[in-house]
Amino acid sequence: MIKVVAALIEKDGKYLIAKRSTGSGEVLGKWEFPGGKVEEHETEEEAIEREIKEEFEVNIKAIRYLTSNTWEYPSKAIELRLYACKYISGEFHLHDHSEYRFVDKNELLDYDLCPADIKLAEFIKNNI
Repeated sequence: MIKVVAALIEKDGKYLIAKRSTGSGEVLGKWEFPGGKVEEHETEEEAIEREIKEEFEVNIKAIRYLTSNTWEYPSKAIELRLYACKYISGEFHLHDHSEYRFVDKNELLDYDLCPADIKLAEFIKNNI
């Protein structure tokens, strides 16, 4: 089981999702809450802050853990852990994604999300 963290970044009452332009076939071209793998030497909070810096060149601060979902893709099993994060600074530049959007929580499920992210979107819609 691979531990993966994802960021829930809010701006003006809308939430960041991004469309994958890299990765395996089961996630390529799908939308997600961005993030990545937790490395051995770091906390989950450090991992999400590092991943967002690498993927978008923006600085965020992990505020609190929200929820998680486990998912078995054909190539791997992941535990996806969602953190509420605060945008700090920086301009968005895309590295692992083809586009990004800030969307209303009620619109999240209208996007073709990565399978592991669907339960996170449902949690946000019903609890945030």
